[in-house]
Amino acid sequence: MSKGTPATQALTRAKVAFELLEYDYVSGQAQIGLHAAEQIGWPPEQVLKTLMVEVDGKPCCAAIPSGATLSMKRVASAFGGKSAQMMDPAKAERLTGMHTGGISPFGQKKRVPTAFEAASMAAERIVLNGGRRGLMVVVTPRDALEASGGRTAALAAD
Repeated sequence: MSKGTPATQALTRAKVAFELLEYDYVSGQAQIGLHAAEQIGWPPEQVLKTLMVEVDGKPCCAAIPSGATLSMKRVASAFGGKSAQMMDPAKAERLTGMHTGGISPFGQKKRVPTAFEAASMAAERIVLNGGRRGLMVVVTPRDALEASGGRTAALAAD
């Protein structure tokens, strides 16, 4: 991986220390994030899935624990909107320049407002997608926030 991915390149430019973890991505998995957590041997609450959403029609990025479900009401509130919905996968791929199952909050083609589930940010390190299917990056929560320009919010459903 000499050139890396847009995500790893963005982390390198931001001078963020990260560790790479690779696993065998299997398409068609119902719970891609949980599959990744199992494959890399990390607790699901520390392996965050990246979800592209639209809040009042504007693109946003939400990162929540792999076993959690997104609360659209909380997402809308976190981004100062009235309503939220999942972004169409094809639109998410065009916007980020990454394939679904490999979208990272780092190095997206167009930087959008980003929020991380607040409860997951108490961990010493978290794992996020590294910009392609089967590649994960391990970073500190602080570095994740800094590199993405993100913030924390309660995003997951109870």
